[in-house]
Amino acid sequence: MPKKIEIFDTTLRDGEQTPGISLNVKEKLEIARQLEKLSVDVIEAGFPIASNGDFNAVKAIAENVKGPVITGLARANFKDIDRAAEALKAAERPRIHTFIASSPIHMKYKLKMTEEQVLEAAVAAVKRAKSFVEDVEFSAEDASRSDVEFLCRLFSAAIKAGATVINIPDTVGYTTPGEFGQLIKTIIEKVPEIDKVKVSVHCHDDLGMAVANSLEAVIYGATQVECAVNGLGERAGNAALEEIVMALDTRKDFYQVEHGINTKQIYRTSKMVSTITGIFIQPNKAIVGANAFAHESGIHQHGVLTEKSTYEIMTPQSIGLTTNTLVLGKHSGRHAFAERLKEMGYELSQDELNKAFERFKDLADRKKEISDLDIEAIVEDQVMKLPQHIELECFQVSTGNKAIATATVRVNVNGKVIEEASTGDGPIDAIYKALERACNMNCKLVDYSIRSVTAGKDALGEVTVRVEKDGRTFLGRGLSIDIIEASAMAYTNAMNKTMWNNGYSKPREVD
Repeated sequence: MPKKIEIFDTTLRDGEQTPGISLNVKEKLEIARQLEKLSVDVIEAGFPIASNGDFNAVKAIAENVKGPVITGLARANFKDIDRAAEALKAAERPRIHTFIASSPIHMKYKLKMTEEQVLEAAVAAVKRAKSFVEDVEFSAEDASRSDVEFLCRLFSAAIKAGATVINIPDTVGYTTPGEFGQLIKTIIEKVPEIDKVKVSVHCHDDLGMAVANSLEAVIYGATQVECAVNGLGERAGNAALEEIVMALDTRKDFYQVEHGINTKQIYRTSKMVSTITGIFIQPNKAIVGANAFAHESGIHQHGVLTEKSTYEIMTPQSIGLTTNTLVLGKHSGRHAFAERLKEMGYELSQDELNKAFERFKDLADRKKEISDLDIEAIVEDQVMKLPQHIELECFQVSTGNKAIATATVRVNVNGKVIEEASTGDGPIDAIYKALERACNMNCKLVDYSIRSVTAGKDALGEVTVRVEKDGRTFLGRGLSIDIIEASAMAYTNAMNKTMWNNGYSKPREVD
């Protein structure tokens, strides 16, 4: 019987360390629930000691997400471990993931510790974690640049102390598939207790080899792969979950292993993570990119039309994509809309359904054809909205190539209707200044991006902004076929987040 490879998802921990990403508790919980639908084996929910907000996010996920193992990261010290244990109290299947660096360069310059001191700290940390939970993972940070003899001693000691998973990270994406495969092979051969634990790998993509290194590790005996949706993570990112899973799935003949992932949830998960984080997926991205199943070459088109397997090694449906183009129109009713959402895999509360249906009907009045992508955009935008302290009721903009741009806005701020006007360097600048005046709030716009969600002259446009206030950065999104309206909605969304601030701050950088 083929062995099973467990998928450890670190989108909410290492993935969130991607520059520019800072998720609140609601956003993290929403992603965790989708990861549960994806059927990942382990969710690394965060780094509880990093901040109160990260602690609360791990706690909320532990309380609300059942099925996957829920793990919290902790350095090899008691304070970190105790904090992780507290956050994981309500978890159905808790795991504490503790780590310490093992490479000469890290031990000398970062830890300022000897090999023996590192070994003692690792053993103490695993024992402390074991006093709280049965499932303990131990990682040797920068393992790929560590002395292999010391690594084997370290892993052996950690297993004897109670570790149930040992993790071998390529923390800086330095190794190559051949080297990494041999490292895994050597560790499995030289650590006598290795058959008692799961062997995990965690690869970064600095040289573009994270997926290749992870898959090579599977060949040599790894039974858990740590990865992130869309390959998010430090610097160049982590091994991409969707690429790992579909490689194992598509090439079962080669890898001879199984996994438990519901692949039909891959596309939706990828889209949700992209939407919430504001990190767009490049069109040529493997598996989930817009061009992954597109064929422009005449030769390719002819081949696909004759027999899809000529140029498609997997089907769009296998990752949850639909082939529908025109789905619903302005005469469609609530029931038909709800049924279509179910077919697409969405489970909305009655209130969320009502709001999404209102957005759908409004769009149907303004756009002739509505596709699945339109519906996805509406639902993702609606479901992820926080409680609205600021509501944009209406706006008016006057602009021209030889005129000063002016904007007037009417907003409802906690029940009080306020109207303000302002001028600016352009219509977007003018409307943002008017919004700030109306809300008596000063924000610094640090990033503005716009993209087309669907095709055609009446395409939905998505605007993403990042604003800075009081030393923190907040992401805002807006969706409309009117780009100025989408821009105003995005800025309003970002200002709402500054008012909804729950004290969350981004975790410090770790492996």
